[in-house]
Amino acid sequence: MADLAAHGATFAKAVSSFGSGAPAILCHDDADGLSAGAILARAFDRAGRGPTHVRVIGRGESAWSTAIHDELAPLAPGGIVVTDLGVQAGAILPGVPMILMDHHVPRSMPNGADAVMISGHADTPIPTSSLLAYACASSLGEADNLAWLAGVGLVGDLGERGASADFPDVMAPIKKAHTAKALREVVSLVNAPRRSASGDAGPALRLLLRAAGPADILSAADPDAEALHDARAEVKAALDAARTVAPLFAGPVALIRADSPCQIHPLVAQSWTHRLRRQVVIGANAGFRSGYVHFAARSATVPDLIAFLLERAPELGADDQFAQGHRRATGGQVRVETWNRFASGLGFGPETFVS
Repeated sequence: MADLAAHGATFAKAVSSFGSGAPAILCHDDADGLSAGAILARAFDRAGRGPTHVRVIGRGESAWSTAIHDELAPLAPGGIVVTDLGVQAGAILPGVPMILMDHHVPRSMPNGADAVMISGHADTPIPTSSLLAYACASSLGEADNLAWLAGVGLVGDLGERGASADFPDVMAPIKKAHTAKALREVVSLVNAPRRSASGDAGPALRLLLRAAGPADILSAADPDAEALHDARAEVKAALDAARTVAPLFAGPVALIRADSPCQIHPLVAQSWTHRLRRQVVIGANAGFRSGYVHFAARSATVPDLIAFLLERAPELGADDQFAQGHRRATGGQVRVETWNRFASGLGFGPETFVS
């Protein structure tokens, strides 16, 4: 079982080594990552360590990049928490204590000088980053009224049924206080900006940082709330168009191509898994970022999609990211030429290639 108390104790010990400067939090731009970032920021602020700087790492960005280093360095943070962005070796700001909080399969393992790792990927069931963040926030002080944010992240990554099945003790009181319907609606809204053409998750983060519960987000009528609703309408239109495209088949793989500036490829893949239960479904999007194909793999029956993809991996370039994420929800972003090698290796013809 996931030992959330142990993760919290590890976090509290690591935070004790932070310097006097306010911490910086780097988080992913989906419902789980944004909720984790909001939980941690609010917990640090309550503990008198704020004002916390929260930076969403969005489309095409890396927390380990020179650009992020140069952005954070002038802030002189006392420590850095990286959440829901994967685990890998290497310092972001050399000499600044760092905590890596995540539930994905690590890309590489940090050494002791790089960071303290709080990872749920080997736990059973696997806790989301937001649930890890909630356990860690609780180690800094009272955090019960932040539990709903963990619920948003759990539902965002696992779905309401999956979250309730894996973490019933966590989800039951959250649903009693806020309802499953409200959590699902908040997830839909906060995920929408990152999937839109702009990819700006800032409005979603700001709402999560100030809301007392799901009702505050659902009833909000300010520019941030309007941005979420507009983004959701944009993504829905793009997804409706993509769902009219018939899948192509090669062996155990069903492939659906899209050419959209919206991040719809994971939604396209997931939408076909109920009808194509025997296949690994890949949604591929050549219109999301110039020069790249972004793709998502989902399956109703294959338990380890990372292994499935790695067995069929093409020769990768330095900029390619392949088979990242969860065993049940993975994908990548690869150069066009890498994608064409991958599609060919799977057994698909030129109709799936990108020029």
